[in-house]
Amino acid sequence: MTEHRVGRKVIVTCAITGSIYTPTMSPYLPVTGEEIAESSIAAAEAGAAIIHLHARVPEDGRPSAEPEHFRNFISRIDAACDAVLNISTGGSSLMSLDQRLAPARAMLPEMCSLNMGSMNFGIFTLARKYKDWQHEWEPELLEATRSRMFANTYQDIENTIAELGQEHDARFEFECYDMGHIETLAYYLRQGLVQGPLYVQFVLGVMGGIGATPENLLAMKASADRLLGDAYQFSVLAAGRQQMELATLGVILGGNVRVGLEDSLTIPPGRLAESNAEQVVKIRRIIEELGYAVATPDEARTLLQLKGRDRVRMDF
Repeated sequence: MTEHRVGRKVIVTCAITGSIYTPTMSPYLPVTGEEIAESSIAAAEAGAAIIHLHARVPEDGRPSAEPEHFRNFISRIDAACDAVLNISTGGSSLMSLDQRLAPARAMLPEMCSLNMGSMNFGIFTLARKYKDWQHEWEPELLEATRSRMFANTYQDIENTIAELGQEHDARFEFECYDMGHIETLAYYLRQGLVQGPLYVQFVLGVMGGIGATPENLLAMKASADRLLGDAYQFSVLAAGRQQMELATLGVILGGNVRVGLEDSLTIPPGRLAESNAEQVVKIRRIIEELGYAVATPDEARTLLQLKGRDRVRMDF
């Protein structure tokens, strides 16, 4: 469990682009390799210790898990800052497991995300807000989540942990979208497949998962405290307009935070955020006004026992 003490170091993760929101929804969403690199570097300079990365097809912005699209920005980020680069294994619900794992297999990063179960990852409701789409794929991808689930079976989870974690020493951002996902992680902790310090991302506000309310966050933390004990630290990711509100509560409860345009396109009082760095600056100000300090990348590496960037393939 994260300690409650004045002056403790809070890890800020910034999720740069994701695969949920589409170019029509915001002109500020990074799409090309250059845009993702510039946005990542600015977020790191603003105080993000961890940069959570997805890729997109530069020509039209659709989500991509092609290693070549990751190559378009990884080396640029590496050359400009020392942030921990966290590679998504989530991709999108339309990708196979092999497709989703391809970038992490190529790069062997310090850290990757890992969804702790299958779920109905519903983003089709976002389509109601827009009529004029820049690209045909946008409404098609959103609507596909009405009939397709995001699949991450027990075998998928075990294989990912064994390959990326046990063989190549990656640590994981364990993404828990519901209470049962915490139970699954606790099972693997008891079995010895994973060891502390676990970095548990409480994900609230995605349709099909737990709702983004203070009561649900408190329940998730109580469940993790009971099941994971001292073997974990947690971070809070709240989708949409609840992003800053629940991130702030997460800090008060002793946790870390994740912000970024993957999770929310807006910033209070509800306007479009003009950059990822803008969200990082806001949550950093809140953290520091609460009396805490923002962790540097190397402090995050120490807290999470990461293997270090020198063991990452930046030139894959």
